[in-house]
Amino acid sequence: MTFPQLSTASAQRGPRRRRAAVVAAVGFVPLALTGLAAGPAAAHGSMTDPVSRVSACYAEGPESPKSAACKAAVAASGAQAFYDWAAVNMANAAGKSKEIIPDGRLCSGGNDKYKGLDLPRADWPASKLSAGNHTFHYKGTAPHKGSFELYITKDGYDPSKPLKWSDLEATPFVKVTDPPMQGGDYVFDGKIPARSGRHLIYSIWQRSDSPEAFYTCSDVVFGKDSGTAGAPAPAPSAPTDQEIADGEAKSTVQHHHDASATPGTQPGTAAAATPEAAGNQPQPDGAAASTPVTTTGGTGTTGTTGTTGTQNLAETGGDSSTPYLAIGGAGAIAVGAAAFFGTLRRKAVASGRHGR
Repeated sequence: MTFPQLSTASAQRGPRRRRAAVVAAVGFVPLALTGLAAGPAAAHGSMTDPVSRVSACYAEGPESPKSAACKAAVAASGAQAFYDWAAVNMANAAGKSKEIIPDGRLCSGGNDKYKGLDLPRADWPASKLSAGNHTFHYKGTAPHKGSFELYITKDGYDPSKPLKWSDLEATPFVKVTDPPMQGGDYVFDGKIPARSGRHLIYSIWQRSDSPEAFYTCSDVVFGKDSGTAGAPAPAPSAPTDQEIADGEAKSTVQHHHDASATPGTQPGTAAAATPEAAGNQPQPDGAAASTPVTTTGGTGTTGTTGTTGTQNLAETGGDSSTPYLAIGGAGAIAVGAAAFFGTLRRKAVASGRHGR
């Protein structure tokens, strides 16, 4: 029995094609790894009642803020910091915020990107408050498990000086764990201590599924606000959902508005994170359980249990294993690709033997 002889050109084309397939498979691996590593980080949120400095300046418009304080903040930090209003964070706080954030940098969370928020001035837009029960709202663009601690400045606080830890009461007047979400906000109650004049409420949101923490400074007024040179500061406004959506295209972090989105997805449109912005950005979300969470807290908290119709922190949120899950997925692709081009190589060797 005889076999038809392949032409020299045909015999050469076979190995070339196999080599090309192997090269393509090898090239696929770093591309796949790059695809897994890239992508905008997820934003997380900020206090909106009482309105935080970063929320107020974003609502005024990062390109042309109205108040003198926000104009100064944008001049110091640049407009991009305010398009990224929901990411004033410290990636590795791990419950040690008071130890790692220096005096004078509390409002920026020790993050140079937001240094304009640390400007000491008596004319920051301020929310009017009174002592007693208050319902706090914190816009959550990416929900996570964790606790909120709210501190208030001591009597004698001077807003014209850099904010120090010693300016705050030693213990939080509100502490609440895993509060439920309502309409995209974390909502919880607290009892505000008696004060007079201009003060500041400082919040620390420490995630329990990650070492990351978020910070806000909310300027508030009890009674009369003397402001600067006797002129009261303007009242702040929290950004509306429409204003948040309108700014997404200029943000370097993702904003999660779609409550029906699968945990870990990135709904909406946003520009890719720049290397400068990515240095201290939050990690992407991962999956978590979907059972309701009971809110617990200290003085003045509500102890509310999440109910149907409200999104709570158990439904979404990343954990410290998220980066490892990504690496594991990348490793699986690498192993699969290696097996694929290993098979091609064996076939090429076998074909070469038959050819000989």
